[in-house]
Amino acid sequence: MIRKQDFRRLNPVTWEIPQSFRQDMRVPVRIFASEKILEATLGDRSIEQAVNVATLPGLVSHVVVMPDVHQGYGFPIGGVAATKLPDGVISPGGIGYDINCGVRVLSSEITVDEAEPWLDDLASALYAHCPSGVGVKGSVRLTAKALDKVLRQGSEWAERNGFATFEDVLRTEEQGRLADADPSCVSDRAKQRGRPQLGTLGAGNHFIEVDIIEEIFHAEAARAMGLYAGNLAVQIHCGSRGFGHQVCSDYVRELQNAVQRYNIRLPDRELVCAPLDSPEGKRYFAAMACAANYAFANRQVLTHHARMAFEEVLAGKVGNWDLSLVYDIAHNMGKIEIHRIDGEEVTVCVHRKGATRAFGPGFEELPEEYRDLGQPVIIPGSMGTGSWVLLGTEASMNLAFGSSCHGAGRTMSRKQAKRSVRGEQLLTKLESQGIHIRAGSMPGLAEEAPQAYKDVDKVVDVVCEAGIAKKVARLKPLVVIKG
Repeated sequence: MIRKQDFRRLNPVTWEIPQSFRQDMRVPVRIFASEKILEATLGDRSIEQAVNVATLPGLVSHVVVMPDVHQGYGFPIGGVAATKLPDGVISPGGIGYDINCGVRVLSSEITVDEAEPWLDDLASALYAHCPSGVGVKGSVRLTAKALDKVLRQGSEWAERNGFATFEDVLRTEEQGRLADADPSCVSDRAKQRGRPQLGTLGAGNHFIEVDIIEEIFHAEAARAMGLYAGNLAVQIHCGSRGFGHQVCSDYVRELQNAVQRYNIRLPDRELVCAPLDSPEGKRYFAAMACAANYAFANRQVLTHHARMAFEEVLAGKVGNWDLSLVYDIAHNMGKIEIHRIDGEEVTVCVHRKGATRAFGPGFEELPEEYRDLGQPVIIPGSMGTGSWVLLGTEASMNLAFGSSCHGAGRTMSRKQAKRSVRGEQLLTKLESQGIHIRAGSMPGLAEEAPQAYKDVDKVVDVVCEAGIAKKVARLKPLVVIKG
């Protein structure tokens, strides 16, 4: 059991468990947290999981834990770890079952006053155009050959097929395509699950929101992003659906043998892994890249359908009903990146599980309008509270492998939330607050109750005080679409 006294406090919001804490640790663990958040975190196994992660072969510098951390599969959700190429390991548990679960924000010129009379119609149109729920099928019909193109091309496929603009692709992390994708490394079962689901939201914590931009904190960055106080914005949060889940399941099973083959000792079998330069590690990375590309395409098709819903409801009623992509960012991903470690540039595989890339100013892959500012970072909160748009910083590169938090972070499991909250009562409460809700099931709504999450504002305050992000804008929900 890990106790508060096991940490060294490095500054008001940074704590460390030193490498000497346990004999098998290869690097220390650092957590960004206020004292109150740290104390609450000790109520589950997330910090113990981070210490277990610190035993993996090939790790560099330290394991990072974000303030939205909670217990996950093997790795904590809200964890970042980097392993050195070529022989450091890659672990499916460090990326998660929903590969490239991520979020995008779209800006608009529509004011809340213009839209107010039509918000309920807009909620219904979004719910109709963007299929949601467990196992739901989408309107995009893919042949086996077309699916392989999606897996290789990601957002590029969406642009070629009329679902994306050129600007959409530019404003997506990695321009919506990981180059290492190889569909031959993906099982037939994963492809069977993925073919009918492109352009669907799914269930769980996935959502589409129409928000009001409530407050601006960085005028220059907000202007570059097209975010203005009082205007509407849209968030789309989802991932790779059943396809990514199956990819993870397949390789968690396959890599059990690899651990024995490469004589890797693990304190938790959920940390199953393989060296990056091994045949098994290369196959998993190629399959993971396929799932990442599927997710990029999925969010882009949903964006196309959201635009159709806005046009259907608001054409002729507002001056310009178009939605412009601000940015699309992943928060469950493994990426090959170059980071400066102890003064030396090192090529590493950064595992971000429930953590968002947050690169600072000067990053060449950013769109020109963001290059001098830093990368947009999107932090969705719970459906009854609010969300944030932040900027990555240079300090984030040094402190957290260019990473930030990814959301509010759960305080209750889904089972606990369903025991504590009745979906019908939550629906009534949210609607009394002026939030238009469309949900496929009341138990599913209860799972995502605001009280099941940490206070997103306090989580964001920590990462900003730590210097790994800067506040740009706060968003408040007006319409919520759930599976």
